[in-house]
Amino acid sequence: MGSEQRVNQLTEELKAHLKTARGIAEAAGDRDFTDEERAQITDLMGKAGDVKKQLEQLKADDRTRQAIKDLGEGIGLNDKPRERVTPSGLVVPERGKTIGQTFVDSPEFKQLLETAPGGHFTKEHQVQSRPVGFGRLLGKGGQKALTTGASDTSAGSYVRDDWLGFVTGLELFQRPLMLRDLVTSGTTTSDMVEYARVTGITNNAAPVPEATTEAPIVDPVTNAQGGLKPQSSFATVKVSTPVRTIAHWLAITKRAMSDAAQVMTLIDNFLEYGLEEELEDQMVAGDGTGENLDGIGHVSGVQTQAAVTTGGAPLLATLRQAKTKVRIVGRSVPNGYLMHPADVEKLDLLTDNENRFYFGGPGGTFIPGGGSAGPLWNLPIVESEAIAAGTAYVADWRKAILWDREQSSIQLTDSHSDFFVRNLVAILAEMRVAFGVVQPSAFVKITLP
Repeated sequence: MGSEQRVNQLTEELKAHLKTARGIAEAAGDRDFTDEERAQITDLMGKAGDVKKQLEQLKADDRTRQAIKDLGEGIGLNDKPRERVTPSGLVVPERGKTIGQTFVDSPEFKQLLETAPGGHFTKEHQVQSRPVGFGRLLGKGGQKALTTGASDTSAGSYVRDDWLGFVTGLELFQRPLMLRDLVTSGTTTSDMVEYARVTGITNNAAPVPEATTEAPIVDPVTNAQGGLKPQSSFATVKVSTPVRTIAHWLAITKRAMSDAAQVMTLIDNFLEYGLEEELEDQMVAGDGTGENLDGIGHVSGVQTQAAVTTGGAPLLATLRQAKTKVRIVGRSVPNGYLMHPADVEKLDLLTDNENRFYFGGPGGTFIPGGGSAGPLWNLPIVESEAIAAGTAYVADWRKAILWDREQSSIQLTDSHSDFFVRNLVAILAEMRVAFGVVQPSAFVKITLP
């Protein structure tokens, strides 16, 4: 029997005992109770007391269970961490609530809905939400097309008589984003991040004999006698990278916000994705000027690999030689290739001298979110349009760090321009991040043949 059923049962028992006792008292009127009546009432009140005690204990147990559950929220006690592994071996953490779900469940959004009777906004209502922050987002900045509730080609298409959720959504028009999953994630509380970038390593470690003299070492010839240990070193340079803001917004009508109930979908599948798409572009191609991040393609010290033009499979040879540079020159362990979809297609179509596909052809292994080519030289391929066709990277991506400053936030308002008198609402999404490469030699930029 469930806890709720047990509470209901005990409540009915308590009511029955008290009702019977009250009936005996009302039947006696103003006269004294007989011995039998007194005994019956005493017995019923005793039973009622026992039932009430059980009921209070059961409710206390329920409160304790809820308190334990509440204490576990946010620290991973209530939900097991989940992750998926692509066929290429890339481990990608699974997400919990989406940013849109978190936003519509937030106290800020609920307080906003309470200002409108029945949760429906009319032209008389002012819309102004407090910003809601998030731990992590998955657009190019700028103004987007207006979303309305009147048109079937806009928010009106979200209104259904029987709401079953989105069967298909904006994700059909979006590219997979996976680069963030490769790099190291960090946080910062400053608007400027300073870190040490490793520019060179000198390893002079060598076997050293025991000292045979205590005399001061004057001449290098006597180093062996004196037991002098060789000195190694690594060169670093202090690098400062500013925190940049990536943001965009879209406009919807108050009717669309109230009646279509698509705010969560717009946040998850448009605003959230837009921020992450621009972030991925900046991590690869940002030139560090203006408000751009200092992307991998413009970091000094990144190795280069020229196209191999000889042999039976120059494309494969080029990619393999670049991996070797990460190991030997970068002294690092590479954990993935970054390639444009057109170049991944070239891998898919590679054939040997008997026209057999290297990667299995049409029946080859499919990598969700990546190319259809299988693991390349035992490394996963991350497919991204952030990199230009004809260029690729192989690296120990853990040597790049993405710092979240204020992470990400969503805010709604009708106090933009003339939106208040036009019954329009602006939904703003923004993130503040910094990006840096701590060891450029662990990255190789590849020119593909």
